[in-house]
Amino acid sequence: MPRPVLVVEDNELNLKLFCDLLRAHGFAPTPVRDGREAVARARESAPDLIVTDIQLPHVTGLELIQRFRADPRLKSVPIMAVTAYAGHEDEARIRAAGATAYVSKPISVLRFIEEVRNLLDPPA
Repeated sequence: MPRPVLVVEDNELNLKLFCDLLRAHGFAPTPVRDGREAVARARESAPDLIVTDIQLPHVTGLELIQRFRADPRLKSVPIMAVTAYAGHEDEARIRAAGATAYVSKPISVLRFIEEVRNLLDPPA
């Protein structure tokens, strides 16, 4: 059975790319375009992984990560931040907010899928 992945991304092209990549590699993505809906959708879909952009309208990805971490049902779900913020300080800030992993845009398809697999099935 495909493992569920919640994908939070407001850019249609990126959202399609991430979901297509996940589907092609045997995962079951649930797309969310608005961060304001993301926590409720995560509760409904019970994802094994959350992939989120950091630059979102209405609620930032950092705030969203903090909301996931504050929710008892979602706090242990790994979160992969995918963002154009590519500096070391940015990565530290994103990880401090509670992200498990960090991938910078533009993404490397291989790195994206490798990171997803590492988060879902960590190497021994």
